[in-house]
Amino acid sequence: MDHGTFDCLRLEVERGVAFVTFDHPPLNLIDLPMSMDLARLYEALARDEAVKVAVFRSRNPDYFLSHADLPLLRRARDDGMYDGDGVPFYSGLLERFRKLPKATIACIEGRARGGGAEFALSLDMSFAATGRAWLSQMEVVFGMVPGGGGARYLARRAGRQRALEICLGGGDLSAEEAERYGYVNRALPPDRIGPFVDELAYRIASYPARSIALIKAAVDVNEADAAPDLIATNALFAESVKEPEFDRRVARFLEGGGQTAPGELASFAEWAGALE
Repeated sequence: MDHGTFDCLRLEVERGVAFVTFDHPPLNLIDLPMSMDLARLYEALARDEAVKVAVFRSRNPDYFLSHADLPLLRRARDDGMYDGDGVPFYSGLLERFRKLPKATIACIEGRARGGGAEFALSLDMSFAATGRAWLSQMEVVFGMVPGGGGARYLARRAGRQRALEICLGGGDLSAEEAERYGYVNRALPPDRIGPFVDELAYRIASYPARSIALIKAAVDVNEADAAPDLIATNALFAESVKEPEFDRRVARFLEGGGQTAPGELASFAEWAGALE
């Protein structure tokens, strides 16, 4: 079927598997075009009954999916977009991906930070390439609360103590560390991760679509409605981005080369010292 056109990603469907490749230079930033593409992608996957599995990967070897565009967050804040009492756009979108009645898999071969890491957390499975994948919730470096549901996802996946270590520490976790913490399913060598994910995806796609949907429902049978949590998290996020310290740190980050491909090769633990 016709899936429409996208500006920041490519979509190919083969044997029941939708392969989604992020392609938004220089670092797959979650800006307005990427956000709109992700929303259109969800609709395309949801309505295509031939798709049973979606695999997410990146054309950029250094970046899987990066954090939110920080100037965009400031504009949205100034426009009052975080002041409502409903589920915010991005965390609501991730919940729709999480509840999609199809199997979803992240193949992480670069950096997944902030909103990008939250996107991977919303998927059913994640696999990370050793020596190449790095994951973090780096919002604390800017004085922010994770706004896409990352703290909630991590608390359920890795446990409260590890979620706090990740969210309060703000640093990058290697693929091996992420595997030990339950952040990802497995850490795999770069030459194995692609074939492993492809074989798993095709195998799942060989099963009945209804069985895939029902198994996901069975796994989530005790999962409470996330909407109240997401609304409460948004209130905390809105409070954090209204602090003067947020603007000061964002300005220093951008002046120092943040949101550029070479600038963000540094770890956010290093950036933390630079923003003091």
